[in-house]
Amino acid sequence: MAVACTIGGCTDKPERVEKTWSEQSVENAYNQIKLEIDTIEASGKILNPVTLKKNGEVYYCGYADWRSGFFPGSVWYLYELTGDNTLLPLAQKYTEALDEAKNLTWHHDIGFIINCSYGNGLRLSGKTGYKDVMIEAAKSLCTRFREKPGTIQSWNVTGNSWQAQRGWECPVIIDNMMNLELLFEATELSGDSTFYKVAVSHADRTMKEQFRPDGSCYHVIDYSISDGSVRHRHTAQGYSHESAWSRGQAWAIYGYTMCYRYTADKKYLEQAIKTFNFMKDHPRMPEDLVPYWDMDAPNIPNEPRDASSASVIASALYELSTYDNQFDYRGYADKIMKSLSSENYTAKLGENGRFVLIHSVGSIPHNSEIDVPLNYADYYYLEALKRKMDLEKGGKSLSEKE
Repeated sequence: MAVACTIGGCTDKPERVEKTWSEQSVENAYNQIKLEIDTIEASGKILNPVTLKKNGEVYYCGYADWRSGFFPGSVWYLYELTGDNTLLPLAQKYTEALDEAKNLTWHHDIGFIINCSYGNGLRLSGKTGYKDVMIEAAKSLCTRFREKPGTIQSWNVTGNSWQAQRGWECPVIIDNMMNLELLFEATELSGDSTFYKVAVSHADRTMKEQFRPDGSCYHVIDYSISDGSVRHRHTAQGYSHESAWSRGQAWAIYGYTMCYRYTADKKYLEQAIKTFNFMKDHPRMPEDLVPYWDMDAPNIPNEPRDASSASVIASALYELSTYDNQFDYRGYADKIMKSLSSENYTAKLGENGRFVLIHSVGSIPHNSEIDVPLNYADYYYLEALKRKMDLEKGGKSLSEKE
């Protein structure tokens, strides 16, 4: 029992300690995700929750789905945030179920899959086999590097796919910036600079071609395989080709902040800041700082919000605050996180398919995942909480090498 001490002395009366909003947020997330873990364990299978179907049931994915690494990564973060040792073997089990993903070569999101799961696992458990998986996955990702454009091709364009119907040849999406972290890590793990060079080439060409003068970015740039020229500047998940799809802006802010971490090249930091300033100063940014799914959507303010964009931006800003002091990035991130941690965006215990956050958007143009929970919203929310708490402790943030 806690002893309460005052100027007049000490008593054995229990001392009530008020939790901070961030501590309460961790507790809420822990209780909610533990319910999902209980469901998974009771099934006798390894299930990987992604979102809710239209009928309200949880959608579980296989290892090849681009979102398969986020739930294992969330369990790793909960283990780190709470110190609950019962989560360690579960995080390892869910991570190791993705082993085959290291051989994926038909899409670019192997970085999301492997780095969020095995990357956090290597950092927190030190299992040497995880290192080998990450290096192999990086090799697989590099098979998608196209020499003429100098970029990693995001999507295949085959047969009658919707990508082929768009007339694309070598589409590269801003999301792909997030997969570069796997390549930077692979160079540090292996000493092979090939991965680093591919990442830098991709980041440089993307920065040159994918951004508008105001700092906002296009979702898709389609390159010519034969000569590397730009064929189209389009969107896939945004409102229009020239609109500011919010999660794309979030990927850019996070991706270039991460590139600065590994390269110390100021141009990457400047790009991250410029894109963040575009979002921060946007006249349609809501007061609670949780963006609309697209900042140019026609029916604002009656458009869906995207909590996933907000959580990615918040996580990026906690890291960005360690590199630049010209703005209170940390304070802005706190405002985002307080909004996400409120009843407006945090689900009640046992509801929302046992996901933490509500009100995210996958792809409105594809009529897919509109105003639903998404596992990557939860993942970056937990990552942001971890980064915030590390900064408050005055120790190294997650963004710094340990």
